[in-house]
Amino acid sequence: MSPLCPLLLALALAAVPGVRAACPTPADLKKPEGTRTCARLYDKSDPYYENCCGGAQLSLEPGADLPFLPSDWTNVASSLVVAPRCEITVWSLRGKAGKTRKFSAGAYPRLEEFRKGIFGDWSNTIASLYCRCY
Repeated sequence: MSPLCPLLLALALAAVPGVRAACPTPADLKKPEGTRTCARLYDKSDPYYENCCGGAQLSLEPGADLPFLPSDWTNVASSLVVAPRCEITVWSLRGKAGKTRKFSAGAYPRLEEFRKGIFGDWSNTIASLYCRCY
């Protein structure tokens, strides 16, 4: 095997979106005492995946039902991670109105990549949510 092969593999993995994101893995969403977290929202994302899931965090318990997000979190989330065997339903308007989308278990470092209708995306547009685990 050529000594160049490992270097090329490392460069290829660095170029694949999401491979090196700073987002935690869904299985890592636990509180220090070990209790389960349903999902975690972040207020920072970045064109570079390794810089996503930064800034302030809002952790959600299983069963969290927030038709009105705290005012400092309305239309702020730009990254999110959903724990295994959980899903989060989000709405674009307060009171669970407007456009809606479900995110299943996984990391979503750039909500800009998820369309919300023809002209919009989900970055900085989540105004209400429901998080459930099964």
